[in-house]
Amino acid sequence: MKELVEYIAKSIVDEPDEVTVTEGYGDGVVLTLHVAPDDMGKVIGKQGRIASAIRALLKVAAIKQGSRITLNIE
Repeated sequence: MKELVEYIAKSIVDEPDEVTVTEGYGDGVVLTLHVAPDDMGKVIGKQGRIASAIRALLKVAAIKQGSRITLNIE
């Protein structure tokens, strides 16, 4: 899952070297996506549409694995 988020984010942003994804555990798996401040808008998108799309893809992948995933964008 971590690799999926990293691949999607690096494809969207202008500075792919600044993209990092950290994995933690809470109520399921918690992924935190860190991007450069200038790229934050590209990852979130207009009215949060891109962020919602990434979360939807993660939800589908998590259901397939039988787990739960949360994505935080910082």
